[in-house]
Order: sequence, then C-alpha cells, then structure tokens
Amino acid sequence: MIIGVPKEIKPFENRIAIVPGGVELLVSRGHKVYIEKNAGLGSGFSNESFLEAGAELLDTPAAVYERSQMILKVKEPLPAEYKLLREGQIVFTYFHFAASRELTEAVIDSKCIAIAYETVEAPDRSLPLLVPMSEVAGRLSIQAGARCLEKHFGGFGILLGGVPGVEPAKVTIIGGGVVGTNAAKIAAGMGAHVTILDLDLERLRYLDDVMPRNVQTLMSDPGNIRKSISKSHLVVGGVLIPGAKAPRLITKDMLKGMIPGSVIVDVAVDQGGCVETIHATTHDNPTYVIDGVVHYGVANMPGAVPHTSTVALTNSTLKYALKIADHDFPACLNKSPDIASGVNIVSGHVTYKGVADAFGLPYRPLDEIV
Repeated sequence: MIIGVPKEIKPFENRIAIVPGGVELLVSRGHKVYIEKNAGLGSGFSNESFLEAGAELLDTPAAVYERSQMILKVKEPLPAEYKLLREGQIVFTYFHFAASRELTEAVIDSKCIAIAYETVEAPDRSLPLLVPMSEVAGRLSIQAGARCLEKHFGGFGILLGGVPGVEPAKVTIIGGGVVGTNAAKIAAGMGAHVTILDLDLERLRYLDDVMPRNVQTLMSDPGNIRKSISKSHLVVGGVLIPGAKAPRLITKDMLKGMIPGSVIVDVAVDQGGCVETIHATTHDNPTYVIDGVVHYGVANMPGAVPHTSTVALTNSTLKYALKIADHDFPACLNKSPDIASGVNIVSGHVTYKGVADAFGLPYRPLDEIV
C-alpha cells in the first residue's frame, strides 16, 4: 500500500502521525511511505531521519494526498484539505465528527473511507487510540489550569499547592476516566485539594482506593456538580461518550455561583464540550472570560508537547496502520475487528451511529456496505 503523511496545518499543531521507526516497519513489509517535507520538525524528527528510514519526501500536501491510498494524520482535515480527499482513499486520524457538521458533510461528499482513532474499540471496550492523548491532555489540563490561575492571566491568583500556612487551591474534575484520573494525579501531586465526580460507583470505589488522601470522590449529578464547582478554583471537564457529542454538565447558570477568577479547562471541547459556554480556542489565544470565569478551550491540547504526544500516539496507532496497510480495506476488518468500530464514514454513508445521531443524518450499519 502507498501511505502518505502530510504536515498538520491546524494552528500550533506540531505532531506528526508517524515516527521514523514506524516508517521503517512499513517499508520492511513492502509498503511505500510518502512524508511531506518538514512534517516532523515540530516533533523533533528531521527530514533526514525519515529518509534514512526509507520514506520519500514530497514538497506539498497535494502531492501526498494525490499519490497515497491511505493518509495518516493526527488531527481532522481542515477546509483547505477537504478538496484533497478522494473517493476510496482511507484517512486514518482523529476526526471527532460529532463536533463539526461541516467536516462530516465534507467527508461524506468526498466518499473517502474515514477511520477515526477516537472510536477504535478493543474487545474490553477500551479506546486504545484515545487513551494516550487523553493521558497527555489530562496531565496538561492541570498544568494549563495552574497557569491560568495566575493573576496576570485573569485568574484568582492562587498557587495550586499552596505553601505552609496557606490553604491549597480546590480542584474539581468531572469524569473519572483516563483524562480525569491523569488530571487528578497531577493536581494531587502538586498539593491541591481534589474532588473527582463520576456516574460509575465502581469507578469511584477504584479511584478512592488508588488516589492519595487529598483526593475525594463524589457521585456526579447536577446538585453535586453545582456545589463542587462553586467552591473550586480550577474545574476540569473530562467526560467522554465515544464518537458522540459530550453532555453539557456545566450550564451557564452555574457560572454565576463560581468563584470570580476561577478557571475551567474543558478537555471535552473537541467533542463539543461539557460546559455550555465553552468554544474551541487556540494555543496562541487559549482563554476568554464569561461571568468572571476563565474558560480554557484549546481543542488540540497535546499539540503543546508534540514530541511526547507524537511518540505516545504512534506507539498505539502503528499496529492498526500496519493491519490496514497489510490487508487493505475491507479485508483488514476481518483481521482486526477493532478497526471496524473506528470506521465512521464509508463512500458517503455514515456508519457510526453517534455521528448520525449528532446531526440527524441517515445511518447505515457497516456490515450493510462492506
């Protein structure tokens, strides 16, 4: 198979969808790999390192898309890339379709095969390609939130861990999954007083067992959310419904009861956000203020640490890329049922129900098409 890796064009996105070691594995199995020139520089991988691994460099994204049967990316195609997609071409990346009707319709119109990292599901129902970036985003949420709490960034002016004789900040984390767990580890490690809310009582029992004593658990419901965020200096939204829009758990009305200068970091923003007042922001302009509450809505948080993020992501994505390349589509679905759950759109048909439901689009089960 001919695989292409274009340079990411989302603002301040420096990750790349493959590392030189991955190129070497693909080439050793008889595949051809094209890399857009300079695509890896932001993650610390030189053009020479890809050439030594056996890739061929191309000067433009158009050349990469035109020559490739499968495109490997990190982030969803942007409008400038829509016209480069073509019928039958496999695109393997984070799509987060439920957050963008424009993207969904563009991919439908292109008739490409869209396989979304975020919905690839293992037999144990885990999401192996979402986990590494959720780990990074969860840890970064506290790093970013602590910075936003500094007064000159509009925050309350409190040190997350306090100092002897001064109380630490209070942190509320909504969602006890991968994002929430990693956020809690960092916040607790910095000395903050942390509360994690989740709907799953068994998950709360587990977290109560493994977390340090400055972390408490609480059942998630509107009353508990309202009460907890009203006392918190930093709130992290870490909820996830695979392939679907995030539920709106923090309403605009709740902001009025929050501490002026408190901060919300909504990690779920790339799925629409779990905060009613959140919208996507960028690394160069990450925050805005509503009702005295600082909102941080960067939709590609792991892009801030591209070397760590690239290596973590490709550690997980490579084995799936190899299966797709080795067996092509749709034969790869028989070799790896996990991949079938990642197929969101095929030849103009929406095959993932969460995406269809988000926009009221017709839904076609994958087995009716392939």
